[in-house]
Amino acid sequence: MKPPEKILLVTGKLAEPLVRKYGKGRDVFVTPVSVAAFLTPELIVRYLKKAGIRSEDYDLILIPGLVRGSAQPIEDELGIPTFKGPRNAVDLPQTLKALSEGFKLSKELPADELFSFDALKRVEDIRNKTRNRRYIEKALKKPWNIMIGNLPAGRDFPARILGEVVDAPKLGIEKVIEKALYYLREGADIIDIGMVAGETNLDFIELIPEIRERLIENGFEVPISFDSLNTSEIEKALIYADLFLSVDGGNLEELMTEKPVVLIPTNQKKGFFPTRPAERVEFLEKLKERAIDLGYRTVIPDLILEHVPHLARSIAAFQLYRERNPDDVLLAGVGNVVELCDADSVGMNALLAGIAKELSISLLLTTETSAKAKGSVRELRRAVDMNLFEMPKDLGFGLLILKEKRTPDWRFEPAGEVVKARERPVQLEPLYFRIWVEHGKIWVNAHRGTDLILTIVGEEPNAIIDTILEHFRISPRHAFYLGRELEKAHTALRLRRSYVQEVGLFPDFYFGHNI
Repeated sequence: MKPPEKILLVTGKLAEPLVRKYGKGRDVFVTPVSVAAFLTPELIVRYLKKAGIRSEDYDLILIPGLVRGSAQPIEDELGIPTFKGPRNAVDLPQTLKALSEGFKLSKELPADELFSFDALKRVEDIRNKTRNRRYIEKALKKPWNIMIGNLPAGRDFPARILGEVVDAPKLGIEKVIEKALYYLREGADIIDIGMVAGETNLDFIELIPEIRERLIENGFEVPISFDSLNTSEIEKALIYADLFLSVDGGNLEELMTEKPVVLIPTNQKKGFFPTRPAERVEFLEKLKERAIDLGYRTVIPDLILEHVPHLARSIAAFQLYRERNPDDVLLAGVGNVVELCDADSVGMNALLAGIAKELSISLLLTTETSAKAKGSVRELRRAVDMNLFEMPKDLGFGLLILKEKRTPDWRFEPAGEVVKARERPVQLEPLYFRIWVEHGKIWVNAHRGTDLILTIVGEEPNAIIDTILEHFRISPRHAFYLGRELEKAHTALRLRRSYVQEVGLFPDFYFGHNI
């Protein structure tokens, strides 16, 4: 189909300058409505007909993405193909470019939302390709691809994420399974059973088959890796697990398996760990040679990704090793960096996944032990998906959570009279509410004096406030306060932050205030 040449952009009065700026010389029809979001398909039809727009005038009409309802009525009335454009004018160039390349827009969904769906579909197409049996068989003939249990990994596959269940024996089998299922639903490919440092828990290892079976019952037939420095634990786990972390100079000769093992450049028994990148690389190369001579079939080097302030030297070690060993499948423990830095995990995981892509690191180990690392598996999965493309930018999806990609020009003309807001004394009511979040829901206790009258639970602030208003008579100011707190609780849930009533969600320094 020939791309449309004559395109009419419909907008409101306030957005006209931006639409003309980003519309690349296209015709712009400005409706008498100030804000484009207030337009309806019926209003647009009326205005276009009044202006004498005919079917032969244009090949396509783009209406604002914020218009509610379908664009179909406009097309039916005017005989011109009509679709929804983006919600923000700054996204018009991307939309027009997509149109010129044959991209199909929607009559119901804004163009920018459609780009997200399209990009994620392309991600799934790539993943489906790498699940194809013939593709896997061909890829496994290359030295830079391996099998871990039933999962292929390596340069010709998306990076695989290992979700580590830390100190698994302390949790017990039910909590381990709960954590493992959570990781898998968040996007992990392999479940890593982390043992307790300095302890020996041989009985727990016998539960690994049950853990595997329970995961399969829930629809996840995935490899299980085993993470321990205890030789007796690793020896017992050899018949149960699919991958073994961490084999080093101290236990290499005590163990022997044809299953994949992760080699680290240490000798824990002697307390040896080379810090200089060149020494670390040389030590690990020699360790790998010894492992192959001993009969290990699949070894996966891990140069050990250190936390700040030693991050740069460990990345340098990965870089040097990769230059000298281009075909090796590598693993990096990104969770170590995220857990040991008091910064938001989203950007850190995105950056580390990008470095892993550049260095062809095929296995990424992470965990969510602390509150600040919560969501790391999902963040890594999104970052890995972004890196399936040449550049993780302008894909239609991303990892921007607190900051925006672009700033929309969203303002209105003030009235002739501008009144400065001032707070008035509040008369307390005998009825009060206590709000908290738990298990992904918002909970509200209604109290009258010292008596607990009613508990309301829900996920959406509107539903909760409507339910409160059904049961209680409260002042407009009280309703406004509850709406504000409920929305704050809802935001906390979505960001996986804790919520405390009447306490801000974010640190003051972020907004320029002194602490």
